[in-house]
Amino acid sequence: MTDILVLTALPSELKAARAPAGVAVRYCGVGKVNTAIATTVALTETRPRLVVNYGTCGKIAEGLRGLVEISRVIQRDMMAMPLAPRGVTPLSDEAGDAESGHASGFGDAVCGTGDSFVTATDPWLIENGVHVVDMELFAIASACARFNVPWRAFKFITDDANDFAHEHWTANVSSGEDLFWDALAREVMAKG
Repeated sequence: MTDILVLTALPSELKAARAPAGVAVRYCGVGKVNTAIATTVALTETRPRLVVNYGTCGKIAEGLRGLVEISRVIQRDMMAMPLAPRGVTPLSDEAGDAESGHASGFGDAVCGTGDSFVTATDPWLIENGVHVVDMELFAIASACARFNVPWRAFKFITDDANDFAHEHWTANVSSGEDLFWDALAREVMAKG
């Protein structure tokens, strides 16, 4: 049994060798399908008391920068209208969003997860209060809900989700690692 399981998409985002005792790091790959599979396997193999996701993200809300903790995640690219509203999987009992720590009130940013790299303004994201966008967290939160494991997430803002997002992401992908390890020690491990 692992105390804390850290899930991240890529080794370029986070080096597993830096994990402190009691923390296991697993890489889940990019996108919701890869992440759902990897998370399910990791949960069954490690049986953690807490999952922490760390990853990079694009910024939608003005004024944000650096490392943010996510309070809620929604699925931004499930578009099966008119069977269900955007963000909701049709003909499913699954929720269209998830809150960190089983609604324990961690973080203050809302993340929109989808299998696309956001490079242009999407009014729906703004209307739904999305602060940042990624490609993995909704899948992690969904798997954690199935296994009844609480989760928390920290995202490092690498870009402004615009035409230059791919260049800025490439330049900044590894820039948040120190901030994350510090936050894990201060906000998660020190507080139990």
